[in-house]
Amino acid sequence: MKNITKRFIADESGATAIEYGLVAAMMGIAVVTIFKAFGTSLGNAFSTIGTALNTQAGLIK
Repeated sequence: MKNITKRFIADESGATAIEYGLVAAMMGIAVVTIFKAFGTSLGNAFSTIGTALNTQAGLIK
């Protein structure tokens, strides 16, 4: 029983998956925070680009 416990404590095969999960969660939180901070600016930028593209597409016809 003591040997099984030592092997269980020394086993790190699941640690990598947990670490990747934590990194992915932190990156997700960072992306959401950035989008919330710059949301209005990004929305205005995409709106301006969309309007310009529509104007240019109208000129092609």
